[in-house]
Amino acid sequence: MLPINTAAPEFELPDQNGELRRLSDYRGRRVILYFYPKDMTAGCTKQACGFRDLTPQFREKGAVILGVSKDSVAAHKRFEEAHGLPFPLLSDPERKVIQAYDVWKEKKNYGKLSMGVVRTTYLIDENGVIVRAFDKVKAADNPRQMLEALE
Repeated sequence: MLPINTAAPEFELPDQNGELRRLSDYRGRRVILYFYPKDMTAGCTKQACGFRDLTPQFREKGAVILGVSKDSVAAHKRFEEAHGLPFPLLSDPERKVIQAYDVWKEKKNYGKLSMGVVRTTYLIDENGVIVRAFDKVKAADNPRQMLEALE
């Protein structure tokens, strides 16, 4: 996880529609940048739907939501359509941004070690500085946690 009060690494990734998105596109707005392991899985769906349901409150507070995983643009499109997600899902199959944000880690699942995305969420301020960072977040609780972090 990256430390707070540091500049968030710039990136350029395609969203679920193939449109390139850059962190700098959101300068002047607060950004909820959340990293998740895989589209259409139970935990990731709970997290995404939680962000979906709270999107009006995030917008009221001047924040945008960006989800990032290593899934393909096509997988993100299916995920968006299946759950009516109103925010960009960024595709990072080469894990460049995932690694730049230090969320590619060794994980233990049922006693087996493997590498994967550790569910992590950053709050980035209007100037591109990380002001809050949460790792190993609980999928269902993270959207409300981030809304509270905006207070």
